[in-house]
Amino acid sequence: MSVRPSLRRSWRRQALPLLFVLPALLVYALFVLWPFVNTIHYSLTDWDGAQPVKNFIGLANYRDMFADPLMWLSLRHNLIWIALGTLTPVVIGLVLANLVWSGVKGRTLFRTIFFMPVVLASVVVGIIWHWIYHPLFGPINVVLRNVGLEQVARGWLGDYDWALYALLLAGLWAYFGFCFVILLAALQGIDMELHDAAMIDGAGSFKRFWHVTVPQLAPVLTMLTAFTLIGGFNVFDIIFVTTKGGPANATDVLATYTYRQAFTLNEAGYGATLTMMITVLSLVASYTFITLRERGQ
Repeated sequence: MSVRPSLRRSWRRQALPLLFVLPALLVYALFVLWPFVNTIHYSLTDWDGAQPVKNFIGLANYRDMFADPLMWLSLRHNLIWIALGTLTPVVIGLVLANLVWSGVKGRTLFRTIFFMPVVLASVVVGIIWHWIYHPLFGPINVVLRNVGLEQVARGWLGDYDWALYALLLAGLWAYFGFCFVILLAALQGIDMELHDAAMIDGAGSFKRFWHVTVPQLAPVLTMLTAFTLIGGFNVFDIIFVTTKGGPANATDVLATYTYRQAFTLNEAGYGATLTMMITVLSLVASYTFITLRERGQ
């Protein structure tokens, strides 16, 4: 007779946490899982995004995607963005955070200045840098002309060879402040006894930074790098605001190419296929990096 009340109490203990998790789970299922499943379904159809009819075509969109030269060009641009834009803001943020943390005067001012670009909307960042890169009165070209480097001045966002790197610089400016603030907060938890012990042993400032500070920041650095890595595959807003992928697809990345296919050319099925490509690449890259980082520890 005492078994049933015991089972009832056990069930209540197990059900109570589920009741707290259930609302968040429902929201996640509604706004993440359900659209994701729909995207997989659309990628197997020839839907144009408007007509109610969605003809099932199997893996035809995936076959066309791997034969699409513009997809490979966009992917190459993503890889360039990731190679230059993943490590750079983390390193800049780490160096600046360490300098501010070390006791420089005006810490609050520096934190505000470095974090300000993160607060700005991507549209505002795009407009600012569109003005900076203006071929006639942009500050960069004005300075180059004033120092006698007229041959270097150019329409940066209209130059096929330089447009992507010009946008990458704008993206780094808008993002490194986020890394700076996160790492500055993480530095507050550093074990200073290890620093003192290293100083007594004769370790210089660089050795203390590299062998004492950085290892203690490893989890935060892993999180930031993975987050930035995923962002490199999903970059869209600053490119769309400034160049929309031009000139002549010189700044197209997978996200802008997907948007054009799905919403400009009305190839929603093919756009969903490209979306699945972005998702798989992001998951594989982040999982691989985190796995390698944990093995390194």
